[in-house]
Amino acid sequence: MDLRHNIPTSPSPEVETVIIPRAHDIGGFEVRRALPAQQRQMVGPFIFFDQMGPGEFLTGQGLDVRPHPHIGLSTVTYLFDGEILHRDSLGSAQPIRPGDVNWMTAGRGIAHSERTDPAARSHANRLFGIQSWVALPQVAEEREPDFAHHPAATLPLAEENGLRLRLIAGTGWGLTAPVATTSPLFYADAVLGSNAPVPLPDEHEERAAYIVQGALEVAGIRFESGRMLLFRAGDRLALRAGPEGARLLLLGGAAMDGPRFLFWNFVSSRHERIEQAKADWKAGRFAKVPGDEREFIALPEVR
Repeated sequence: MDLRHNIPTSPSPEVETVIIPRAHDIGGFEVRRALPAQQRQMVGPFIFFDQMGPGEFLTGQGLDVRPHPHIGLSTVTYLFDGEILHRDSLGSAQPIRPGDVNWMTAGRGIAHSERTDPAARSHANRLFGIQSWVALPQVAEEREPDFAHHPAATLPLAEENGLRLRLIAGTGWGLTAPVATTSPLFYADAVLGSNAPVPLPDEHEERAAYIVQGALEVAGIRFESGRMLLFRAGDRLALRAGPEGARLLLLGGAAMDGPRFLFWNFVSSRHERIEQAKADWKAGRFAKVPGDEREFIALPEVR
């Protein structure tokens, strides 16, 4: 039996855990969630990881994630295809395009919306990307909210031996991204040609690879797209694309300073802070999103 053509769902000596995302709906669009999972809440500070698409909206349609709140985290939107208009309660109004980084830090509280711009609805439009959340360390959970946009051209890029790697945030592979982060981490977009290798940065404690497209081989075992592989700390590993090539998101960092409570869009090290955020959103105490004040997502009663 050729193991390279099987899909492992149990750990191997090189791979600690394999996470198969579960599907759900946001704003009329199906997404697949890899984090949090039953097997693992976080990888480094990454506590949420959603793949959006690939998919296509018909003419007149688009993504409509109405205004909603966050606390205790930074949201990171990264697109492969399409465009999203981000608005938030700080007054930001920023289109997100492929390769750009939108890094919104909620801190003590922020609200935002993510929609397809009206001009893009005049024709069919595609969307494919990743949204992740980075939990803030306890000392930064109540910091002032902030928003930063980094165009693709400002991010470090390395190319060699069939590998094209863009560092989205943090440090790794001798590169440092311009995104300001609150804890040690790495987040990279790696495009690999046929059988091309990419090493994992060994300076980070917790590490994972999400296979966006193609297939990945680790110690002769083949893993198909749509899976997140978690690796053991300290192991020096080089991942290798299958014959068809691969696109990966590589992520991780230092272990967080304790577990986190997670309810809906709220993350905190303190349960009572989650309860306060729920009450604040329900009572309308979060700031409105300028330019998108008419709608909002109600607090779910059960989650």
